[in-house]
Amino acid sequence: MDYKTAARELGKGNASPVYIAYGSESFLLREFLDFAEQKLVGPEYRDFAVSKYDLAETSLDVVLEDAQTPPFMAPKKLVIAGNAVFFTGAKDSGKAQHQPEKLLDYMKAPPDFSVIVFTVDAEKLDERKKIVKALKDVAIPFAPLHADGLLQWVVRLAERKSFTFAEGAADQLILYAGGSLQTLAAEIEKLSLYVGTGGVADGAIVDKLVTRSTEQNVFILIDDIVRLRLNRAFSILYDLLKQREEPVKLVLLIARQFRIVLQVKELSKQGLSHQQMASQLGLHPYAVKIAAEQGHKFAPEKLERIIDQLAELDYKMKTGKIDKVVGLEMFLLGLAA
Repeated sequence: MDYKTAARELGKGNASPVYIAYGSESFLLREFLDFAEQKLVGPEYRDFAVSKYDLAETSLDVVLEDAQTPPFMAPKKLVIAGNAVFFTGAKDSGKAQHQPEKLLDYMKAPPDFSVIVFTVDAEKLDERKKIVKALKDVAIPFAPLHADGLLQWVVRLAERKSFTFAEGAADQLILYAGGSLQTLAAEIEKLSLYVGTGGVADGAIVDKLVTRSTEQNVFILIDDIVRLRLNRAFSILYDLLKQREEPVKLVLLIARQFRIVLQVKELSKQGLSHQQMASQLGLHPYAVKIAAEQGHKFAPEKLERIIDQLAELDYKMKTGKIDKVVGLEMFLLGLAA
């Protein structure tokens, strides 16, 4: 079950007595929990009908006992149990002891007034376990959105904030802010306040308002070089230097990005999707998409030479054989050529 299907069923009043929410995209998971709370309980009953437990500290017995206790002054109750490591293959280092088979007994006759949501920060569940097999239909993954899904999410959130993006501006926002939904939501809130209701955020506004990390600036710098936007690339470089960023650090970040481009290029030959490559490389799918686009400009042999050049530049910088800023400028000019 995906989170959209689960949310639709919740909205129709067809809640499952138990859900297992897992995955690394914590922002979407929190949104799902907020939605479940809104639909099942409502703000007027929140203090009486929402319970939260940490299974690292509290046993499963306590959670199930709470779920079997009728709600006070509310038609339904929501029980949220975090750190449900016993659904995964990881070692449970928490203080509490659990007997997951008791959850199977609970599911034989669950009360109609309670919904339990177990959460766990894990990429996958251990499907060999009896408890996971029994509840696989209510297991909801919260993985990072793929590139197209991320763009759609950004556009929809802007619409909810009553503004729109000009053509290309939503892509630009993601390029600047990265794939973190938490960061993107904060930047979209900032843009909505700036353009106002019914406003349009264009590329110039995104460029003016959106905060960029050093890593993202390097990411953009390389993208500008690849696309031969030299003036903007050097403008970013000089801004980074004005911010007292160490040139050696910038070389390391540039080398990291070119290694990613090479890895994505090699993995794409194996027929892997952006999502699969992102999982294998520990990256966001959008970063993989951009790296794949950058890779179209380079043959693998050229990428290997660039990485070797950066290693040599790093050595010369650290041994004083070249001025650090001049070395960076020469490298970027050579790359563009």
